[in-house]
Amino acid sequence: MSGATRAAVAELAEAGVATVYEAAGRAGLIDIGLEPLLPGSRVAGPARIALCGQDDNRAVHEVMSRLQPGEILVLTMPEPRPVALFGDLLATQAKVRGAAGVLVDASVRDVADLRAMGLPVWTRWRRVRGATKDVRGSVDVPVRLGGTGVTPGDVVLLDDDGAAAVPADGVEATVEAVRARIAKEDGLRERWRSGELSYDAYGLRAEDDTAGRVRE
Repeated sequence: MSGATRAAVAELAEAGVATVYEAAGRAGLIDIGLEPLLPGSRVAGPARIALCGQDDNRAVHEVMSRLQPGEILVLTMPEPRPVALFGDLLATQAKVRGAAGVLVDASVRDVADLRAMGLPVWTRWRRVRGATKDVRGSVDVPVRLGGTGVTPGDVVLLDDDGAAAVPADGVEATVEAVRARIAKEDGLRERWRSGELSYDAYGLRAEDDTAGRVRE
């Protein structure tokens, strides 16, 4: 990453998934249930992707050889199932190679060990069921996660709200949109703190009064 891009990625991580998603016009949401093993973490980085064979994690071993510092390791397979693609031995490699975080659209195991390592990991499931190593799978290929396409190098964000992706060629524009949204929200927050109600500010009360009923 260039210095400017690195700074932009850090700014997106700080803003968080919800703000980035809204600022991007409600685009890029990775709409799957993910559990953060280290609650409170906020990370972002270019996607380094392993598309595994079904119930197989051979591709995860291969992708480690390409993983670069600051990247988000994205692990998935054709049909997400509670099969452990990632555990403490692979996590050890990911940490040494400088991964910013890991998104597992499957299962992880060795959860206590993963937490002790301090490597931010988000997973769909926690299950012990092991994967095979019989199918090579594919690395550095586009995948679709939770309704959103993720291409290698796209910026993936992860925090307690879940995950989102920003296309690599849209990072700078998204940063500008995020800044505008944060400024707007800061202004609204001050108004609410002064006692103003969103019900009035957004014109909802007037609409309801005009309609002669209270919306449910």
